[in-house]
Amino acid sequence: MFKINVSEKSGKTYKFELETEDLFGKELHEKIQGKEILPALEGYELEITGASDKAGFSSHESVQGIGLKRILLTYGKSMHKRPKREGKKKVSNPKPDGLRLRRTVRGKVLSPDTMQVNFKVLKTGNKPLSEIFPDQAKGKEKKENRAMRRKKSRESPKSEKKEEATEEKKE
Repeated sequence: MFKINVSEKSGKTYKFELETEDLFGKELHEKIQGKEILPALEGYELEITGASDKAGFSSHESVQGIGLKRILLTYGKSMHKRPKREGKKKVSNPKPDGLRLRRTVRGKVLSPDTMQVNFKVLKTGNKPLSEIFPDQAKGKEKKENRAMRRKKSRESPKSEKKEEATEEKKE
């Protein structure tokens, strides 16, 4: 079972789950045809940009094979900032220059332990992704918070008063 994320150049990401063994043995940054994943993705060319396993370890392109390995990393993929130090004094710089840490990462080959795979669209097909995944195409609706309710309640009496004033002028 894979959780698949397909992202467009616009930044929109479409997510779905897939049970297939076709992706086993593929490597990071390998280009594949969209129809290998879903028949609806006919004509799409996708690139594997990243993956992570069931424990959350991300795949790293410098590690060969499918196993776990502890490697020394600088800032970039798999390492974003210094780990938190609970209970100690606050660190002045969360990203000091030259910091390197040893992290556990998975190899670049997709295996049965891989849970999530990220793809980037290189070539679009004849049908846009928003039509293939219509439930994910719509934008997020804003929740009405307290400030919005207050603003709405303040605006409605004013607009009513304006309408009454214009009606009085007409008479």
